[in-house]
Amino acid sequence: MEDQSLRLAVYPGTFDPLTNGHISLVRRGLDVFDRVILAIARDTYKTPVFSLEEREEMARDAFAGKSGVVVETFSGLLVDYVQRCGARVILRGLRANSDFEYEFQMALMNRRLKRSIHTMFMMTDYKWLFTSSSIIKQTAEAGGDVQGLVPDMVWQRLKKRYGITNHVS
Repeated sequence: MEDQSLRLAVYPGTFDPLTNGHISLVRRGLDVFDRVILAIARDTYKTPVFSLEEREEMARDAFAGKSGVVVETFSGLLVDYVQRCGARVILRGLRANSDFEYEFQMALMNRRLKRSIHTMFMMTDYKWLFTSSSIIKQTAEAGGDVQGLVPDMVWQRLKKRYGITNHVS
């Protein structure tokens, strides 16, 4: 059980792949919280491009040496995981109205399941407003250059996964 004096938030997602928008949100979350747990979901309705182990490895690499960030995987209900961590806050990023509708429904369901767990929304930094893991994957799959939108090690893995050889720096 975590020390309750620590301000701790859990930032959940599939992170398939991790984007610079995700990294920005964690860094900004550390302005508010002492620690942020990047919690990679094992259970997802999505079909991931990268395995759980690959997603965890990329996230650990992206946050190597960054104090206050913990990378973990979880399964089952998010609110149960958050409670086991000793946290009371779920950190979520918002880009547009469409994000809000989905996130609002999830926040209300999580609140119904565990009233002691709160959801905090942070607006995505404007430079990452159009970025999502889905659009990154779709662009890379079509051979597009997403360098600069994802950490370099993610870009290298996307190039390998999709056989991208014609990228311009």
